Amino acid sequence: MLAYVERFLPDAVTSDENHQYDDVLPLFKSLDLDFSFTSSSASCDFGRLYSSNPLAVVQPSSAGDVAKVIQLALRSNNLAVAARGNGHSVNGQSLVDKGIVLDMKAMERRIDVFPDAGIVDVSGGALWEDVLRHCVSEHKLCPRSWTDYLGLTVGGTLSNGGVSGQSFQYGPQTENVTELEVVTGNGDVLICSENQNSELFYGVLGGLGQFGIITRASILLHPIPDKVRWTRLVYTEFSDFAGDAEQLVTLPAGETFHYVEGFVFVNSADPVNGWPSVPLNPTQSFDPIRIPDPACPVLYCLEVALHYNDDDSQSLIDQRVGKLIGGLRFVDGLRFETDVRYTDFLMRVKRVEEEAKVNGTWDAPHPWLNLFISKDDMAAFDRLVFKSILRNGVGGPVLVYPLLRSKWDARKSVALPESEIFYLVALLRFRSPEGLMVEEMVNQNKEIIEICSNQGMDFKMYLPHYSSMEDWGIHFGNQWSRFQRRKADFDPTAILAPGQKIFPRNWHIKE
Repeated sequence: MLAYVERFLPDAVTSDENHQYDDVLPLFKSLDLDFSFTSSSASCDFGRLYSSNPLAVVQPSSAGDVAKVIQLALRSNNLAVAARGNGHSVNGQSLVDKGIVLDMKAMERRIDVFPDAGIVDVSGGALWEDVLRHCVSEHKLCPRSWTDYLGLTVGGTLSNGGVSGQSFQYGPQTENVTELEVVTGNGDVLICSENQNSELFYGVLGGLGQFGIITRASILLHPIPDKVRWTRLVYTEFSDFAGDAEQLVTLPAGETFHYVEGFVFVNSADPVNGWPSVPLNPTQSFDPIRIPDPACPVLYCLEVALHYNDDDSQSLIDQRVGKLIGGLRFVDGLRFETDVRYTDFLMRVKRVEEEAKVNGTWDAPHPWLNLFISKDDMAAFDRLVFKSILRNGVGGPVLVYPLLRSKWDARKSVALPESEIFYLVALLRFRSPEGLMVEEMVNQNKEIIEICSNQGMDFKMYLPHYSSMEDWGIHFGNQWSRFQRRKADFDPTAILAPGQKIFPRNWHIKE
């Protein structure tokens, strides 16, 4: 039984367009649906750069309900279906115009932990923060790989990758899944894993929602530590910052930190982009006198964390941290540390969300840009982008940290640079720097991508958005033919995820 459908046809389709959708109303009436005519919340996403006008928003309660909606769309020449988690896409990827939105958060919340197997079975619409709370409170276990922000759905991040500071050890979230339940674009409900329906399994993980909708996932768990020693180290030179970060992520497990990230910040007192963004608690202060070259436009912060338990002695933790950072080249006197509960560390962005909702920036446009860039191109990127275009910041965090290609299974769908070490660069804009208009920030993002292309950098867009099939072909490179074959197998009429703008409705592969 579908929970309900909101915003039905007459609100979404003008009289001039009705003839295109004459086949739709009888299809809806043929299903056992309850209707609600409340206003739709699915017409925009977190980015607020794009909007759409869906015909209907459906709240499914099961995989069977999802299959019913897809089977309905298969009987129409026009309908497309977009699965929406928490709506955190930033370029309209979770939107559909004149189609059906599936509100995946409405699905039955399933979080079943199997401690002996080290697995949790969760519904695709479950939020990662709820998975964390349940696993920790009931079993003192948790998933191994995370995103920084946990107010995202399981199915959403697994369809894209899911990266954070643990990814150098455990790989992205897509590498920490043993089994999936997926509803394909053919309307089939299938169980898939490395040993069963493996092509679907590999395709869906990082597949941008193109091959199926994840309705359940089995995720690897490990025991949680009690606490985290959270440290931030400031650098003036990108080469020193990058060299130290790369050293830490390539050390053997057990001989390095459990979490490694970093960010770029402006060398000024700017409260959002500058020095005040570095200290970890109100008792700490940033002393700019420590900076040896006050003229450098930007600085770099290496952020690391070491797990430990309550019964570990503080002197032992001090020794371990001291040994790991002993040879690092950060600025003397610009080291910031604090000890927090492990769950509080994982939920650290929740406070940012709450503050942003109070000051209004959460509901503002977010022209974010996420890139994967080869380590060999990062010095040029630093010179041309960090120190030039972004010398005054972006009105939010500028993340930059290394990842390891060997931690990603090439059979899955995420497109990556060729080098073993590559960097995530994430421009997470919350406020407008220098009074830039939204369109100007979007153009700034385009300029950065053009620089990467014109300089011949080995890069890929993470959470990609392109408007032409030619650009998508360039993005996937030698994986493009495989991506198209999978589309032909699992969603041959291109019903799913139209907001990605990869395949038009009723697309067919060229033989």
